[in-house]
Amino acid sequence: MQDIQQLKYPAGKLTIPAEISEAQIKEYIATIAEFPQRVATEIKNLTEDELSSCHYRPEGWNIKQVLNHCIDSHMNSFIRFKLALTEENPTIRPYDETVWAELPDTLLYEVSESIQLLQSVHKRWVFLLNSLTAEQFTKTFVHPDGNEVVSLKENLCIYAWHCENHFLHIANAKKFKFPKD
Repeated sequence: MQDIQQLKYPAGKLTIPAEISEAQIKEYIATIAEFPQRVATEIKNLTEDELSSCHYRPEGWNIKQVLNHCIDSHMNSFIRFKLALTEENPTIRPYDETVWAELPDTLLYEVSESIQLLQSVHKRWVFLLNSLTAEQFTKTFVHPDGNEVVSLKENLCIYAWHCENHFLHIANAKKFKFPKD
């Protein structure tokens, strides 16, 4: 049996470098740009039953939930970037991702449509990211959980990791096929 922490964090625990270089920013953007196609390729031949029944860990989400969580999370991140770019250190609004993962648009929506939405969100997000200056990447927002101030380059790092970790969740769900409980 796999270690539960390894199953939760197959990409390893998130580590944000103290200094984030321009080269790292480009790598993070590339990760975000490539993510939708990687996911589409990974789930391409799965049946509806496999998408809904294969979990990456015991009590974890199924593949459909992981995919749609990424859409929800990445849309929120895109908005957070725009808020930080247009307001002075705004406080963002968190959401309950666990509850969102149980909504009908997560559980029942057509996967091919979800992939299209993921691709569109990422295409526009990457366009924005590639247009930012080094100074703009230093802009910040406040996450109300702990009043944490997050710079856009830190948020970019977080979401590059988020993409990789959830891609590995999907790959692991296909491999391990844990039941829901």
